[in-house]
Amino acid sequence: MTEDVVPVATPPVAIPSIEPASAPVPTTEETRAIVGAHPAARRRIGSSDLHVFPIALSGNVFGWTADALESERVLDAYLAHGGNFVDTADSYAGGRSEIILGNWLRSRGGRDDIVVATKVGKSADHPGVTARAITASVEASLRRLRTDRIDLLYLHIDDPEVPFEETLLAVDELVRAGKVREFGGSHHTGNRLYEARIASAQLGVARMAALQNQYNLVFRREYEQDLARVAADLDLGVMPRFALASGFLTGKYRTKADLAGSRRGEVARYLNRAGLRVLAALDVVAAEHDAPVATIALAWLLSKPRVVAPVVSASSVDQVFDLVAATSVQLTRSNLTALDRAGS
Repeated sequence: MTEDVVPVATPPVAIPSIEPASAPVPTTEETRAIVGAHPAARRRIGSSDLHVFPIALSGNVFGWTADALESERVLDAYLAHGGNFVDTADSYAGGRSEIILGNWLRSRGGRDDIVVATKVGKSADHPGVTARAITASVEASLRRLRTDRIDLLYLHIDDPEVPFEETLLAVDELVRAGKVREFGGSHHTGNRLYEARIASAQLGVARMAALQNQYNLVFRREYEQDLARVAADLDLGVMPRFALASGFLTGKYRTKADLAGSRRGEVARYLNRAGLRVLAALDVVAAEHDAPVATIALAWLLSKPRVVAPVVSASSVDQVFDLVAATSVQLTRSNLTALDRAGS
């Protein structure tokens, strides 16, 4: 469900239910019973002082497939279930995502209770990670978000042509000014993350505390064979994006016919023997826990070392409950073994 960049000109399309096609959609009360009365304990992001709900709500659909009113309803529902971690970017819907989030923050109050993450590097107005681009991007994001600081700033791209020293000094200046609390990487290889840490130490500037990478049951190699070790070495909190593989791990798409009339072309690459094997394993575990497939897929991610909060989106209130339910599902050792084997 999560995207890196939301096309500005793309017309809104319906977001499918996150239920398997063969299963009835549970009511709000049924799903609330799964979630429980008490919100999940918050997790610390790396060595930072940021403590967040274990599911991050992505704002990638705000201003795109979800209008302002529905976006605010989704945010309210997430907040009602103990959520406090919202993830957006200056490039999402051409900045409209940040505007919607900023208006919601201002109208609801309680800014100190919400951890706001945004990303810079891909906006049309200030592209790149040069010092000038980063400074201008952050100032623009602060205006759209209607806030005085960004809790977690991600570098949305990695540009080897720009010296890390320039990028890190620019971020550090923003940290010292109180405009950014913590920052992290995205689209960075393990080697580049090590380079950033070395440069930070040499310069005596703020160091990365977080990593947002693609990681889910059907896309594992990049993280498990490289980034997991780096995250542990550098004490980075990990926020997997594409946590539901663009919707494939909701169980909605099981045949090519399921893709008809949708804009889920990226899901087609998972419609193969390996992907269907993962869905079959998820079906079994989901039935055991009486929970939706998407809930189990997120619970699997939450069982992994260094994972703090998968980043997932919802374009309707009903979708929120199944996402936050993952924080209270306790997968057994046999559940985890079965899912690990199916996705290996």
